[in-house]
Amino acid sequence: MHRFLLKLSSSSSSSSTNPLRNSKNQLPRLLSSTTSNHFTASESPPPPSRTSHPTNRFLTRFGYPYSDDSFRKSRPFSSKSRALGVRCISSEAGRESIEYDVLIIGAGPAGLSAAIRLKQLCQEKNTDLSVCVVEKGAEVGGHIISGNVFEPLALDELLPHWRQEQAPIEIPASSDKFWFLTKNRAISLPSPFDNKGNYVISLSQLVRWLGGKAEELGIEIYPGFSASEVLYDASDKVVGIATKDMGISKSGSKKETFQPGVDIKGRVTLFAEGCRGSLSEKIIKKYKLREEVNAQHQTYALGIKEVWEIDESKHNPGEVIHTLGWPLDPKTYGGSFLYHMNDRQVALGLVVALNYKNPFLNPYEEFQKLKHHPAIKRILEGGTVLQYGARTLNEGGFQSIPYPIFPGGAIIGCSAGFLNVPKIKGTHTAMKSGMLAAEAAFGALHEGLNMNTYWDNLRDSWVWKELYAARNYRPAFEYGLIPGLAVSAMEHYVLKGKVPFTLKHGKADHEATDLARKCNPIEYPKPDAVLSFDVPTSLYRSNTNHDHDQPSHLRLKDPKIPEKVNLPEYAAPETRYCPARVYEYVEDEEGKPKLQINAQNCLHCKACDIKDPKQNIEWTVPEGGGGPAYSLM
Repeated sequence: MHRFLLKLSSSSSSSSTNPLRNSKNQLPRLLSSTTSNHFTASESPPPPSRTSHPTNRFLTRFGYPYSDDSFRKSRPFSSKSRALGVRCISSEAGRESIEYDVLIIGAGPAGLSAAIRLKQLCQEKNTDLSVCVVEKGAEVGGHIISGNVFEPLALDELLPHWRQEQAPIEIPASSDKFWFLTKNRAISLPSPFDNKGNYVISLSQLVRWLGGKAEELGIEIYPGFSASEVLYDASDKVVGIATKDMGISKSGSKKETFQPGVDIKGRVTLFAEGCRGSLSEKIIKKYKLREEVNAQHQTYALGIKEVWEIDESKHNPGEVIHTLGWPLDPKTYGGSFLYHMNDRQVALGLVVALNYKNPFLNPYEEFQKLKHHPAIKRILEGGTVLQYGARTLNEGGFQSIPYPIFPGGAIIGCSAGFLNVPKIKGTHTAMKSGMLAAEAAFGALHEGLNMNTYWDNLRDSWVWKELYAARNYRPAFEYGLIPGLAVSAMEHYVLKGKVPFTLKHGKADHEATDLARKCNPIEYPKPDAVLSFDVPTSLYRSNTNHDHDQPSHLRLKDPKIPEKVNLPEYAAPETRYCPARVYEYVEDEEGKPKLQINAQNCLHCKACDIKDPKQNIEWTVPEGGGGPAYSLM
């Protein structure tokens, strides 16, 4: 075994030597010219090149400064002390092992806020800690999707001068509208939202900007590396993660491009994988973190979003519209949003709670119907879709927050679940949780304190107060739309979250699905290719890309369940709840239906991991760099 040290201090992170300043956006190992780009078994257009997609004209201001191969191009630098911001790299049996003081999984709002706060504390205390952020997306921000009406409270605390530093936060919310939709009407209701002081933004662009701020502080960010396994020591303490091997074929054999993964270790590891993080969920179960604080199960929704460019005469920058009602039935919780961004762009989305009962419901098709509502149609007509995407979000709120600390680290952001459902906001709370975890990690490493200070400070923060006050909003809708509106209105306008009881969530989302024989099939209109579109067309706009020749990252625990249970009893719900047509039934050699998994379509939304009736589908990470490539979301 050989061993050497690399210095990480911010003083050595000049633009001329920092390996992260590779702006050529080249990923030769991950996205080779031989990569197959098939969408489904049926003929569909392949996704475009990430360097030639028409929406890339929006990347000129918020470019991609990071490259995954910088991990292996880091230059060696000798040092005597690991305490002063150095990392250790060792090699054994052809697999590298790299050690940091703090390792963060996920370069989203929570992960980057934690990294930045750590380096700020290092500056304040005149010390240094090595900090590494690993991101599965090919680029920082490439997997980030959100509404987003941004509340800057946490950013004000983290980077108080952001307004003077060209942050992509430019359009203040100018008005709030709240509609109840019937099939042909939009009935205006008093708006429960107060977005004064908030901004309509692209979260993927904001995250990219935060990545640049982190880099300036000397933080190492490595996009294109999927964290596929948690590493433990002999005492069952988390000591880091292993990245996924690259260059494994569908058959499991090593291709010519094979490269082994890397063991990345941290004295403290923070998991910021976002909603339903694959490793975070394993840790929550292993250490029984929900049971630790008697937390309820998490509940989820699926958000589907498009960004449109509309006619100038219809564009009203900063206008915020939320809706309830149509196209969803009264028993299904959800609603839509339409936010006017800059550059004649609007963000349109539909959020559908995943505890819906009817297995024939198709969230993607419900979204297509929404765009034909007269109030929405008049805004979109004459416009052009720029981008499409989908992602699940946490809706469990206060009741579902697990104990976020485990031996060796903590869970932050949406991996823990800090979304404020009535506000429809979670970025500010995710960022704050990352900042608080960073302060606890710094105290543990530099001052000998305990990571439990993260939990204590979280409960003393405005995050806890905010989520506690909003705790009964989502479970009130378990009783239907009208009772939910009545209870939530009473909570919001009269009691203001101070009722002496806490409502419980209903069944877990996968258990809520009724048998097909108890439900009515739903017929959806064909897309008109003007306002509504088929799935392959939408996938093209997401810029989704995976190497076709790799083992499927969507695993069936029992390969017989789809044909023996899901198809006959639930009418194949996986073909509908997935917004990317990953799952379809085809005929086998004997003419019998067989589930085919088109993993290369996957948007990484995690709906299948949540909604499958028998919890038979396990979402795991694909090769690093795969998935969508969002730039406007």
